[in-house]
Amino acid sequence: MAISGAKTYRNPSYLQSSTGIFMFFCSWGIWWSFFSIWLTSPAPKGLGMTAAQQGQIYSINSLATLFIMFFYGLIQDNLGIKRRLVIVVSCIAACVGPFAQFIYKPLLLAGGTTKFIGVLVGSIVLSAGFMAGCSLVEALTERYSRHFGFEYGQSRAWGSFGYAVVALIAGPLFNIDMRWNFWLGSLFGIGMLCVYLFWRPAEQKEELNKEADPNAPRTNPTTKEMIAVLGMGSLWALIIFMLFTNTFYTVFDQQMFPSYYKSLFATPAQGAEWYSILNAAEVFCESAMMGIVPIIMDHIGVRNALLLGAVTMFLRIGLCGVFHDPVTISVVKMFHAIETPLFCLPAFRYFTLHYDTKLSATLYMVGFQIASQVGQVIMSTPLGMLRDSLGPRKTFFTISGIVLLALVYGFFVIKKDDQQVGGDPFIRVKDRKAGATQAQVSA
Repeated sequence: MAISGAKTYRNPSYLQSSTGIFMFFCSWGIWWSFFSIWLTSPAPKGLGMTAAQQGQIYSINSLATLFIMFFYGLIQDNLGIKRRLVIVVSCIAACVGPFAQFIYKPLLLAGGTTKFIGVLVGSIVLSAGFMAGCSLVEALTERYSRHFGFEYGQSRAWGSFGYAVVALIAGPLFNIDMRWNFWLGSLFGIGMLCVYLFWRPAEQKEELNKEADPNAPRTNPTTKEMIAVLGMGSLWALIIFMLFTNTFYTVFDQQMFPSYYKSLFATPAQGAEWYSILNAAEVFCESAMMGIVPIIMDHIGVRNALLLGAVTMFLRIGLCGVFHDPVTISVVKMFHAIETPLFCLPAFRYFTLHYDTKLSATLYMVGFQIASQVGQVIMSTPLGMLRDSLGPRKTFFTISGIVLLALVYGFFVIKKDDQQVGGDPFIRVKDRKAGATQAQVSA
């Protein structure tokens, strides 16, 4: 059971996990928030790519992330609470600055076959360290929350807070030189590496010693159990829902929205600076919502929380096509602050509710993150081409329509909280109160 209030902040595993995920999102957010703008901005600020070329990079990145993420899930479920894989991710994050400056950018600017090699190398490094690494860090944090008694959403909120902090300075740094963004990413990556390498609370050491006992009951899934995940029909039904909803976190919010928002201002520099401020404000609110959404979920249930996330996404993307002034678009962008927690937190709880909790990392990678990556592989380039030909607003309406269809589909296929309960049951507040009342009457 999760610990609340002041006791949470005295929980050493909560403090360690929160610091680690904070450092990771700082390392990622400082450059990722302006990655799309960097690709499409004209030289010398950026690489001067078209939306279609940018979409190809996102598609290949997503394809690499898809494969890496699947193996991350398998490996981490086998490792349990061990940190070996997260330490590897931390090492990659610590090297993002020199990699971007001395390898990635020169290869992308070279053109021809060399450019394609750069795209492939970048997809492996950036995916292993960040896009797939994000899911790994989240999965490990969620596992720690169940083992060591704290609320996952409260710890994950520190990741959003870290992203918001660096988003405030990402814009001004980009206007100076994008290399600073990547090098600060390395600095935070070193901090992340120190957290996961050296900070080991006593309760975690004790748990690892228990798992090392050959006579201890098995807590990790077998390879057969992990591979069997791919044969779950109910999981594939959820994958289709995620494919046409959560996919657009990257396709819309990273690939399309930054450059569109920047175009609403008089100069690119002014647009970049205001996007930095807006992005920071949104993620600060997202951080707060990470603590509030579990309360919402406690009242409306896991299934309804997921569907509410899809409703929010439909409205947000559609309204970005309706309005075209920076003030109103900024207000609409703030919907994202509740949308991200409504996908992230209920998704984890959905898997631990309906499936064996030993498989939580694999299920989260396959059912939530890999599904989104497949969608990005499929849709990034065509939607980039659509934007080049029809403009952003018609493209936004197209995406919003896809999300609406997925919402209708999800209403029929996403399992209710009392159906196929194969893990930890979820009982809403009203049901707990009704049960307590009935117990008092019986007594």
